[in-house]
Order: sequence, then C-alpha cells, then structure tokens
Amino acid sequence: MFRGKIASILEKELKDAKLSKSAIHEALEIPPSTEMGDYAFPCFSLAKVLRKNPSEIAKTLAVKIKPNQELEKTEAINGYVNFFLKKPVFAEEVVGRIFDEKEKFGHSDRGKGKKVVIESPGPNTNKPLHLGHMRNMALGISLSNIFKANGYKSINVDIINDRGIHIMKSLLAYKKFGKGKDPAKGHKPDHFVGDFYVLYSKEEKKNPKSKEKLQEELQSLLRKYEASDKETIYLLKRMNSWAVQGIQETYNRFGMHIDKAYYETEHFEKGKALIKEYEKKGLFEKEDDGSISINLEEEGLGKKVLLRADGTSIYITQDLYLALQRYKDFKPDKMIYVVGSEQIYHFKVLFTILKKLGFKFAENYYHLPYGMVYLPEGKMKSREGNVVDADNLMDETAALAKKEILRREPKLDKKDLDERAERIALGAINFFLIRYDALKDFTFNPEESISFEGETGPYIQYAHARASSILRKAEKEFNLKPKFNPRVLKLAEKEEHVLVRELSRFPSIVKDGAEKLKPDLIANYAYKLAQAFTDFYTNQKVLAEDTREREERLQLVAATRRVLANALALINIAALEKM
Repeated sequence: MFRGKIASILEKELKDAKLSKSAIHEALEIPPSTEMGDYAFPCFSLAKVLRKNPSEIAKTLAVKIKPNQELEKTEAINGYVNFFLKKPVFAEEVVGRIFDEKEKFGHSDRGKGKKVVIESPGPNTNKPLHLGHMRNMALGISLSNIFKANGYKSINVDIINDRGIHIMKSLLAYKKFGKGKDPAKGHKPDHFVGDFYVLYSKEEKKNPKSKEKLQEELQSLLRKYEASDKETIYLLKRMNSWAVQGIQETYNRFGMHIDKAYYETEHFEKGKALIKEYEKKGLFEKEDDGSISINLEEEGLGKKVLLRADGTSIYITQDLYLALQRYKDFKPDKMIYVVGSEQIYHFKVLFTILKKLGFKFAENYYHLPYGMVYLPEGKMKSREGNVVDADNLMDETAALAKKEILRREPKLDKKDLDERAERIALGAINFFLIRYDALKDFTFNPEESISFEGETGPYIQYAHARASSILRKAEKEFNLKPKFNPRVLKLAEKEEHVLVRELSRFPSIVKDGAEKLKPDLIANYAYKLAQAFTDFYTNQKVLAEDTREREERLQLVAATRRVLANALALINIAALEKM
C-alpha cells in the first residue's frame, strides 16, 4: 500500500545513500500517535553515510518531498521524516482493498512455489499432552497458517517418541498391575496409559528396595525389547496405539492437523546405521570405549557423542537420520523445528553436523525455541501425576467460559452454550499461548485468559461479534448492507483514521510473522485492532442520523470485521458472530 509508495519516494531522494527500496520499506515505522503522522522514516543510520546530522537529513528530505494526490504533508521531527497521508484517499485505498480481497486481505504470493516443513508437537506415548505441548501446537499451527498466507505450501510433520525409558515405565506398570485390561469406555486411552506412568512413579517412591527392584525389572524389559521379544513388542505396540489414539483426539479438538507422522520405533535403527556409515568414512570418530562422536570444539560446541558405547541411540542419532529423510520426502525450502528452549544446544549441533557433512539444505533448517509455561501453582510435572494436561485444561477453561456466557445470556440453549463456550475457551488458550515472544517464560492463568476484557482472546472475539451485531442491526433497521462506495468515504475523525491506519498494517504484519517466525506479531496486532475498533464505536455513532456518515462508518465496520476474522484465523481462533 502506501508504505511501498513512500519507500519509492525516499529511494529516489536517497540515491547518494545507496539504500534499497526494501531496506527503506523495512525501516519505515508507524508513529505512536496520529499527531506524528502515518509513517515515519528514521534518518539516524544515514548520518555516517551522508556525513550529516540526522535532524539535518530529515529537514532536507521533508523540504524535498512535496505533497501530492496522496500525501498531505511531511514534517521533520527529531531526526525523523514524518509522512501525513490525505485521510479520504488513505481510507479509500485501505477499505477498498479489504472489500476487494476479502479473506485474502493480508495474504501474498511471496512464497509461491516454495515449501516449508514444520515439526510440532513431538509427543511421548507414555502420557497425555500437557500445557507445554499446547504452547508447541499453538505456535506450530499459527506458523503453518502464516506461511500459507504468504504463499508457501506448508507441511506439518510430527515425531512420535514411542520408545525409550519413560515409555517402558508405563509398560512395566501395565504388566504388573494392568491385568490385561483395555481402556474402559469413557476413559480416554492416552490418560489410561498415563495412569500407569504415574503408578510406576508412585511405586518407585515407596522405599529404596522397591525402587531398586523396579529399576532392575525396567532394564530387563528394555533388554527384551532390544532383543525383539515378541510379548514385549506386542504390549508396547498395544499401549502406544492407545496413547496415539488419545493424543489424536486432543489434536482434533485443538485444531492440530498432521500431514505426516514419523515414529521413533520405525527409524531409530536406521539412525544408528547412518552414524556407523559415516564413522567408517572417517567423518565421525570411534572412541576407546566404543562410542562414536564428532569433535565440534572449533565451532564452540565441544565434543558430541552420536552413538553410545553400548550401541544404543540418543536423540541426535535419530534426528540426523530424520533430517535427511524429511529432505528426501519433501525437498523443503525451509524446515522449522518447534521445540523447547532447553534443546537450543541440540539443534545447533544437529545443523552444524549436517553442514559439515555437506548438506547445503541445512542452511535453511531452523529451530524455533520456546520457553516454559507455568501455572499459578508452579512448574508442571508429569511423573508425580499433578500435571495439568491439555484435555483437563480445555475442559476447565470451557467451564469458565460457560459461566461468563450465562452471566450475559442466561437463557441460551445448551447446544449453543456448549459450542460457544468451547470456541471461546480455545480462543482464550491459543491467544494466551501465542501473545508472548516464543522464548519468554510465563504463567498461564485460566481465569485471566477467559476474561472478555483486557488483553485476551475473548476480547478480540467480542470485537468481531460486536462488529457482526452492528451489521445485523443496520440490515434490520435500515435494510442496509455495506458495499464499497468511495464517494462517501471521508473517515476524517481521529478514531476513524486510527482504525484505518491499523487496518492498513495487516499485510506487513503477516509478512513479518513469516520472515521473523513470530506468531506473537499477529496476536498482538489483533488485540490492537480490537482496541482501535472499540475506541471507534464507543466515540463515533455508527448508525448515525446522517446517511453519508452511516454508510461510510458501516463500510469501516465491515472492513474491520473482515480483518479481525483474517487475523484470528491465522492464530487458530474462531471469529464468533455472537458472544
């Protein structure tokens, strides 16, 4: 939009600085107040190149850049060139484009013909998903949607961790106490498996002798598995199938779609073979104890064991194989791993090894790390059985949403109540999990997240519902459906202009969300847009007596409703017609 036009003007005037249009476009800012203009260009980085004071550069540019059909004026303020757009022209361009592009407003084809593969959330099959997995899914789903909006083909993959010591703990407890039972009707199968994981932990804590005996049995079970004992493998497959079934139900409820799942039991042996192959080629080292490693001291990553002395694999073993396999499967232009921040070192090692082995595609492999999620009671734990799992958290948040809905609409029928509460609850959870920078640790408070006021998902959903309500009322009372009509568009009032300006930002926010791997940009934009809309309809009468004012403001309401819906869709939140 106008950002690009301003960048072109500045590029022409800054030939001596040799700044590209894209660099200028990136540098343009939105001033905090409309009194400071609609766009601002900082001149501080030009001081060294042009050998002038930033304030002088800004003043010179402000004089050179003349008003035109779209630009009302420019001002130099403290080293910035501030651009003031003509409000009616600005409104016509922004609102017209939204009416024209509809659900595609904010989308682009900059990634056309390219593929991105996103790994998320990587569950273990010994327990249900918990709040940490929900943050992973919220980030993964949003990233996938944002890349699609930028024209990419987005492919969601999963790694199912269905073997290892923790999985065996559930299996051992089931062998000892499960009595061959299947999950009872109404008992979610992943919770059934998780109950045995908790039971193992409780048995282990009874006394030192009990712990020692259980650990001996656990090692015996592991050896049986490694030796392909039929009974052990049968039981493991049975329990894993229950866990995966339950996890899939949670995926479906949360809106997580997986295009391809990779199972650890199916590829860990291939990972071991790959390590041995490269060791024979002299690319990895065999240590005196029989383990295989790689020296990454020059890269500041130390020496990394790739295969243990006893021949058993570790995470890096299978991740090396999977990185190659996924490239064979999809030939992605980008591969993004959504994995907790405690694995930052692991992925630095993984990508470094791939590059040292000559795989150039690793230059486009990225790790999106994320921080811990806490509850008001403290850090989540799973072995003690006091973890707040995803299913229970969604149920609890939906129950809180029902109370809020009934307080506002006590006669709502049960079906509508249940459906609306579920969509509000999922919106509340998604927004809370995405609104922070991914690396930030934070405390999730269900009661705070479900509030219809403040920086929450329901607040944004309410703004969309409010816009829908205004449009229904306009149709009922005035038989009026908003259509784009530039002849009546002035939108010169402060709240109107602020809202138009906020709407204009959406395409660049979607672009930045993909380029910077930051879904929080979309979440925070949606909140600011909802705020601007609330200020607008609070201070300006939409269904005004004056026909022209009524028509232009309804166009603005319809445009805002559309952009709110588009933004919410990117972060996996339902845009509701009624709240």
